[in-house]
Amino acid sequence: MLVIIGYIIVGASVLGGYAMHGGSLGALFQPFELVIIAGAALGAFVCGNSSKVVRATLKALPTTLHGSRFTKQRYLDLLALLYEILNRVRREGLMSIEADVEEPHNSPLFQKYPALVADEHLVEFVTDYLRLMVSGNLNPLELEALMDQEIDTHHQEASVPAHAIQRIADGLPAFGIVAAVMGVVNVMGSVGEPPAVLGAKIGAALVGTFVGILLAYGIVGPLASVLEQKVSESSKQLECIKVALLASLNGYAPALAVEFGRKVLFSTERPTFGELEDTVRGKSAA
Repeated sequence: MLVIIGYIIVGASVLGGYAMHGGSLGALFQPFELVIIAGAALGAFVCGNSSKVVRATLKALPTTLHGSRFTKQRYLDLLALLYEILNRVRREGLMSIEADVEEPHNSPLFQKYPALVADEHLVEFVTDYLRLMVSGNLNPLELEALMDQEIDTHHQEASVPAHAIQRIADGLPAFGIVAAVMGVVNVMGSVGEPPAVLGAKIGAALVGTFVGILLAYGIVGPLASVLEQKVSESSKQLECIKVALLASLNGYAPALAVEFGRKVLFSTERPTFGELEDTVRGKSAA
């Protein structure tokens, strides 16, 4: 929703300011210039990326119109799930969660948190490392190094669409210049025309530069920024899981382990100590 509001502000400011200055909005309507710029940008995007990157980018673009799913409630659910798992391990041993780890979608423990179970990557991350913990004694330092590598890999892979969109934004001003130059070439072939006709053609050529810059910094560039922010949020939940599991592996009680996880969250979504305690108690009593 904020993306749409931002686009409205950009359009109203640029076009409204131009109109207030006495400009004719009709003069900015140059579909052929837009075809040149948008077509060149699309072609460069297709030839400059693998099919995997193209598919990932097309899949990621609709998410820019959605609000963040990483809310305080989601993190409360995540920490409560980790607490229940670690508390069972502390009371009954690691083997008590083997069935939950092997089939999380059929586990009563995981089914309490449908929003989390719907996130396949999160479930896979949790169950994989719990499985390693169940399989035998592990060196916490080695496990931490492995977690860091997986989180880094996840961040790099998830950042690919944002980088692809940013490269398009970086190239749009140049494609605008291409459209403008082609417009000037068209003007030079009409030197014998009346001044009014030449002026209109020169104006149309300059629109190419305007459109390229506006698309780059007002339309496409912000999308890359939004995607990058979403990637950062998705990596943060994995860091929360990592810290909580490592704290448990180092011998801390479940309540302290999830507190470690709570402390690494961004302040805007981080639940308070009291909120986490109330949630954990409520879920444990359920």
